[in-house]
Amino acid sequence: MNTKLTLRLDDQLIRRAKRYSRRTGKSVSQLVSDYFSLIDVGEPIPGTELTPRVRAMVGSLRGALATEEDYRRYLEGKHR
Repeated sequence: MNTKLTLRLDDQLIRRAKRYSRRTGKSVSQLVSDYFSLIDVGEPIPGTELTPRVRAMVGSLRGALATEEDYRRYLEGKHR
């Protein structure tokens, strides 16, 4: 099933995509579809790996009762 997708892109980028589309004989929709099919959802995004220090901290606050509001109050008091 095909579903319509609206993209908002820079005019120059659209012109380049259309020019490339004509040269390759593929529609812009097919070019976008080809690109999207290359994206592996399960693959980690480069540059987003956790450092060993952060990895060691994962889960360390499990069960803690502090909230985001508690942290904001702490920061406000710290920076007065």
